[in-house]
Amino acid sequence: MNVLVTGGAGYIGSHAAKLLLTSGHNVTILDTLELGHEQVVTNLRTLPQANEQTLAFCKGSTADRETVTKLLREREVECVMHFAAYALVGESVTDPLKYHRNNTGAAVELLEACDASGVSKFIFSSTCATYGEPSEEFIPIKESTPQHPINPYGNAKLAFEKALMDFRTKREIEGRPFACAMLRYFNVAGSDPDVLIGEDHDPETHLIPIILQAALGKRPGVTIFGTDYPTPDGTCIRDYVHVQDLVSAHATVMNALGDCDLRTYNLGIGKGLSVREIIEAAKQVTGVDFKVSEGERRPGDPPTLYADPSRVRAETDWVPQFTDVNEIIRTAWDWFSAHPDGYAS
Repeated sequence: MNVLVTGGAGYIGSHAAKLLLTSGHNVTILDTLELGHEQVVTNLRTLPQANEQTLAFCKGSTADRETVTKLLREREVECVMHFAAYALVGESVTDPLKYHRNNTGAAVELLEACDASGVSKFIFSSTCATYGEPSEEFIPIKESTPQHPINPYGNAKLAFEKALMDFRTKREIEGRPFACAMLRYFNVAGSDPDVLIGEDHDPETHLIPIILQAALGKRPGVTIFGTDYPTPDGTCIRDYVHVQDLVSAHATVMNALGDCDLRTYNLGIGKGLSVREIIEAAKQVTGVDFKVSEGERRPGDPPTLYADPSRVRAETDWVPQFTDVNEIIRTAWDWFSAHPDGYAS
């Protein structure tokens, strides 16, 4: 299949591009390189499956409808996997219009391009942030859990979910098949086991990379924000899904979509791990006893969030391969050890 991967030079998008390439698909990466890395494309081109036909790169924005339409037509794209987005919750609060402009507005321009070029499948990288702070009765979180985002990041993602559903309905009325899936992520972690690509954010806000940077001596230590939550060890509990499993779910859902399907899935492993458990696992994997400090709670951090992934498991053959936290952290540690400065290494 011919697939456009937006944000394909970023963390999750690059792993999707690699999986698609090695599975025999033709991949086109669209990325502004504002947050992505050109080195990703260079690295992917070393794969034996990569050539001019199977891998193309376009530096550009999903907001540029004319350029994207031309690209979709030239590459005869059948499916779009849309990862390109801003994803810093705090920044979304201080600059909400930036998030609505890009995560909603630019994504709508992408849909317009899909409409003009006849794309028939669309996989959207959504987020559990659309659920906001579910009460205890909704844990683990199902797809039917009420969506009440508490920040502009979640609002913008939810707004595009609704736009995508409305667009699918329009295409169905017109008799033009269009299938789509909204995949709501929990905490994504780990890196490519082959260490060809990995995680490189600036600024880094994800727990596991922050911990591993401390183990490498690139940070003075790790701070636990809140130790008095109503959880077994007093720290927040989250669901960590390996990036390789996450992108395999995208490929699985892409292959499963029927002509006018609308599917919504939560992607997680279905169990939670506390901040302290992650820290202790990282110490075991790295062999480094880095400094850990305790701080105050951060506003908007719910005590417990983890997925109920039973729907995606029942409706597809997707099964996570990385369910042991030490394995997840090991793949991340292999990447950070080999690339302490990310792609600049």
